[in-house]
Amino acid sequence: MNKTRLFKKSLLAVTITTATLASQQALAAGFQLNAQSATGIGRAFAGDAVIADNASVMARNPAAMALFDETSLSLGFESITSMIEVKDAKYTNNLTATTSSANESEIGDTSIAPNIHLIVPVNDKFAWGINAYTNFGTKTEFGDNYPGYEYGGKTDVKSMNFGLAASYRLNEQWSFGAGLDLIYGKGKLERKFNPVAAGALFAGNDKALDVDAEGWALGFNVGTVFELNENNRFGLAYHYSPELEAKGDTTFQNKEYNSDTIYMPLPDILEFSGYHRIEDTKFAVHYSVQWIGWESFDVLESKKAGDLNDYKWQDGMHYAIGGTYYLNRDWTLRAGYMYDTSAQDDLTSISVPDSDRQWFSTGFTYHLNEKSNVDFGFTYLMGEDVDVKESNAISSLEGTTRADAILVGLQYSRTF
Repeated sequence: MNKTRLFKKSLLAVTITTATLASQQALAAGFQLNAQSATGIGRAFAGDAVIADNASVMARNPAAMALFDETSLSLGFESITSMIEVKDAKYTNNLTATTSSANESEIGDTSIAPNIHLIVPVNDKFAWGINAYTNFGTKTEFGDNYPGYEYGGKTDVKSMNFGLAASYRLNEQWSFGAGLDLIYGKGKLERKFNPVAAGALFAGNDKALDVDAEGWALGFNVGTVFELNENNRFGLAYHYSPELEAKGDTTFQNKEYNSDTIYMPLPDILEFSGYHRIEDTKFAVHYSVQWIGWESFDVLESKKAGDLNDYKWQDGMHYAIGGTYYLNRDWTLRAGYMYDTSAQDDLTSISVPDSDRQWFSTGFTYHLNEKSNVDFGFTYLMGEDVDVKESNAISSLEGTTRADAILVGLQYSRTF
């Protein structure tokens, strides 16, 4: 019998939930993804670094694996539908002194993001786990006839995180964890000059930028959990994200660079979460505060071509609060709200539209039996209007961007 565990996952299987992974744009600030689980989507990820209602918690905090006393598997997917608009926009060609409308409303798309997490307790002290998910990704694509294609174009950045982690329970209150993250990144960037300008300046070559690259990087994560008692606990986790070096070919302002290297800095992430089950009730409240080090994303740099684009982003924050209602043995209901601050500062862009955002989330768990359950989560993510001004030697673009999204998650979890 385990005498050092306050939180018994197996005993709470009839009143708690499940897990998952993501890839593509979940429209958090910058190109960070928040879609590791359907349970998280259903509560705006409030408390996700410590709730530990399924194996997906290891993606947020490796120390939370110590809260499991049975092998736990979670797998699922998210559907991410982004709704991006450029409005009241004007494109000016400086060479011909002409202007044209640059409005666009069909930039976003729908992506499907799968995931899997596995936690294996070894004994009362140790547990290990493996998973596959993603923290970063974005995709926007403007039509070939868009007048400001040199500013919009195509941006398609994806990452996949393969994780291996372990946890150690020190005593009844404290647990610690650490893990390695093997990150695969792939990016496609396309920008084209206006044909008139390209003919005048670049001998008919309209490629302002064409990058197709992929690469690997190694990061790590550490965390801790403090259990005040079986109904109250706190979690703190840190994710180190390295600068990803992607290998591929680059075309920049009519010059081709084969076998180039693109340096993409990724942000570190620090998260604090709390969970509190109100005694003698069916209700729990939970919350999270997350810092994202977007200030590191200053410039997109090529080894051979030099600086491709300035970003000069700022650090971001997430503030989330949610509630869970354990209705009965079969059903668990949840809801949450998140306020998500923009990574963009003075420099704004139509290719990666960004703003402060609000998450309105709800979801549920249906317990198939004491060992398995199914989760559903829904979020409506509402952005704000942001004024954008971009310019170069031959043109300029002014307008307003807005990015909303709908996230839907479904997952299955089982203990063994």
